[in-house]
Amino acid sequence: MIRLDPGDGRIRTARSFRVWEGGGEYNVARGLRRCFGLRTAVVTAIADNDVGRLLEDLILQGGVDMSHVRWVPFDGVGRRVRVGLNFTERGFGIRAARGCSDRGYTAASQLRPGDIDWHRIFVEEGVRWFHCGGIFAALSETTPEVAIEAMTAARQAGTVVSYDLNYRPSLWQDIGGQARARQVNRRIAGLVDVMIGNEEDFSAALGFEVPGVNLEKTSGLDPSPFRHMIAEVVRAWPDFKAVATTLRNARTATVNDWGAILYYNGQFHEATPRPGLEIYDRVGGGDSFASGLIYGFLTGMDPRQCVECGAAHGALAMTTPGDTSMVTVAEVRKAMQGGSARVDR
Repeated sequence: MIRLDPGDGRIRTARSFRVWEGGGEYNVARGLRRCFGLRTAVVTAIADNDVGRLLEDLILQGGVDMSHVRWVPFDGVGRRVRVGLNFTERGFGIRAARGCSDRGYTAASQLRPGDIDWHRIFVEEGVRWFHCGGIFAALSETTPEVAIEAMTAARQAGTVVSYDLNYRPSLWQDIGGQARARQVNRRIAGLVDVMIGNEEDFSAALGFEVPGVNLEKTSGLDPSPFRHMIAEVVRAWPDFKAVATTLRNARTATVNDWGAILYYNGQFHEATPRPGLEIYDRVGGGDSFASGLIYGFLTGMDPRQCVECGAAHGALAMTTPGDTSMVTVAEVRKAMQGGSARVDR
């Protein structure tokens, strides 16, 4: 989709917007390509008009392969197909960041089982890792079925499947709300190898409460309650190979405490906490955590390094505007090692 960003202003009073590309799964693919140098592709559908071609131009600048994109003929108005828009303002101090989705009738939301040649992707092309998420699953009645079809094919081919719960109340509110979100995501969970989310995601999208924690008023980064929650999740889905969650306490929109936990092979691994992390643009921090975590697994890092890589990449991504990461793998490695913010020259 396309993100329209009012910069330092607000959506409701803006006179101009900066254009970015974005989307949960795409942000992960782009981070893996541009920051970490891995070959990635996006599987989606886009309306074939000038707005769609603008999205194409932005994606190509990110280096992500578009050979699996379905271009859908435009009807001239958008009655049947269009490009999704996401208006997002950054927030500052006590004013929280805010998003406003405009995604009805998008080409991606109308994908159906059978539209994508998953055998070609997973068997003939030998894709090693497939990533999907709860935002795509919320777009329509058919998108969860597409995700399930893809994950089934991936598992049959031996491809690792990761899924970011990415719960967005606004996307579910008119199609059954939280109850529908849980129904859909619990179906999908049985096909996942690596489950990713934050504390709200696991509660709202899967129905697992964090004991003794008010998610609206969290304080500090005590991982103990979240360990308990993850243990409950793993008991429900023992086939999960890994479960990862980010920890965030928003002191203000521009100062957050930031951390992460990874459950892998029966053990918990915690990233070095970053209390008082200064935020420039929080959108995409979780996706950048996911791409750093996936990069760690794909390159043979040990579990502690994997979660450190994800947490460092997520923290760095929130220091720049837009949904996607602008940092380098060298900067991620420096942050993993506790490097300072002194000027590099």
